[in-house]
Amino acid sequence: MTRVPLFALLATALLLALPGCGEKEDDLAAPAGEPFDLVLDYFPNADHVGIYAAIASGEFEEVGLDVRPRTPPDPAAPLKLLAAGKADVAISYEPELLLARDKGAQLVSVGALVQAPLTSLVSVGAAGIESPADLRGKRVGTSGIPYQAAYLDTILRRAGVPPASVKRTDVGFNLVPAMLSRKVDATLGSFWNYEGVQLAREGRNPQILRVERLGVPTYNELVLVARREDLRTRGAELRRFLAALGRGYARAREDPGKAVDALVAANRDLEPDLQLASVKATLPVFFPADSSKPFGWQDARAWDVYGRWMLANRLLSKPPDASRALTNEFLPGEGP
Repeated sequence: MTRVPLFALLATALLLALPGCGEKEDDLAAPAGEPFDLVLDYFPNADHVGIYAAIASGEFEEVGLDVRPRTPPDPAAPLKLLAAGKADVAISYEPELLLARDKGAQLVSVGALVQAPLTSLVSVGAAGIESPADLRGKRVGTSGIPYQAAYLDTILRRAGVPPASVKRTDVGFNLVPAMLSRKVDATLGSFWNYEGVQLAREGRNPQILRVERLGVPTYNELVLVARREDLRTRGAELRRFLAALGRGYARAREDPGKAVDALVAANRDLEPDLQLASVKATLPVFFPADSSKPFGWQDARAWDVYGRWMLANRLLSKPPDASRALTNEFLPGEGP
């Protein structure tokens, strides 16, 4: 059904801040059909379910945005495309944003899409890796990402295991095949909400150890990133986008099955039952643990702790400034 142009006049009444947000009510009135280019971090998957729920339900349309998600050509591309002005918002990872800022990129996280680390230490079946202490003398597959190598060092030292006693093999993104073929005894880099769920559904008896429970400071696995200059000139757009996105994730929480239908329609290669199981596993970390905070809330203190950990592990060349790396100003009910 075609919407009449007057819908924008009703947007303020229809779209208030999410339940549990601050007292401020946002004015979300806007012209119709404004293009908004969103670069994903990867192909559409369970982490993006609220985006496609918001598109299918007309949440973005209600705030006058024509949101166009697109898959990046490679995992390193989203922040580069954003910095080059070829996207309005990009989905990336907190450590990737801090690395980019350390090299001078004028980029800022405007919201957390996934509130907790997904990266995990995973083993299957007879490998029997029940704790990091079991890794002594074993081989661990990694994806070759420097900060994940630092995760492994931190985990081993905390467990009293000399890092040199653990063999490492860079298997790229073939983490699960490397485990199943017994090329490695465990991997660090798989996500508990995706590969972990998949392995469990296949009866592989996975042992999943989340990195933030093994000594790595907590962080936001996925964040929504914008250019600093756009915070001044396009703040109203960002506010409308984040409000509608939050409503999309709220819809996914209310009806995961319907939200997954919208996701699978966007990526026919996805297996619906696996996506539904993954979405259900991830739902708690799509939202802040403190229910009084709005969707997308970021804890600057946690960013500071994680940033100092990156600096201590020589991943950054200078102390990161958490107060400038993120802002909650454009979240529902926040800001001036």
